[in-house]
Amino acid sequence: MHLLLRTLFHILVLSGRRPKVDFWGPSSVSLRVLPTDLDLAMHVNNGMYFSLMDLGRLGHLARSGLWAKMRTRGWKPVAGAETIAFRRSLKLWQHYMLETKIVGVDEKAIYFEHRMVSDGGIYARAYVATRLVGRNGPVSNAEIFAEVGQPPADLVLPDWIHQWREANALPGARRPAPHAWH
Repeated sequence: MHLLLRTLFHILVLSGRRPKVDFWGPSSVSLRVLPTDLDLAMHVNNGMYFSLMDLGRLGHLARSGLWAKMRTRGWKPVAGAETIAFRRSLKLWQHYMLETKIVGVDEKAIYFEHRMVSDGGIYARAYVATRLVGRNGPVSNAEIFAEVGQPPADLVLPDWIHQWREANALPGARRPAPHAWH
């Protein structure tokens, strides 16, 4: 519950006070490690990183103006795949910047990169494949681009992300996905 309230506060209050951003450009938010972010090792819990990165992604949507359009159309953001690498641990009360930018698109998803940066260095970096879902299912990229503009010509999704998505894909929600260890 604490993160839900923190997320709503960031989107509804703080994002409106921060400068607007271009949807296709970078954004950042200044954060501090709170006691609720920690695990028993007294550093940010590995699962908490993705939740904190939601603050950057949803804040990016709000500051670019897409959040208001999403709410009008009944669109909701979802993550389809995520990968993360850790370099150093963020500790209690440590200040850091959460940097967010779109690194590419494919026929189904828009891909974000998030970086936790402190003292001039990257502490963690993640890539998230995202979609918007409406009342009738997934929203096409064409519909999204109609709201935010076309991606810049030089925005090319790295090959390794295509390979990562293919190697980690699960069947679609309407197809069977039986469980069996091999």
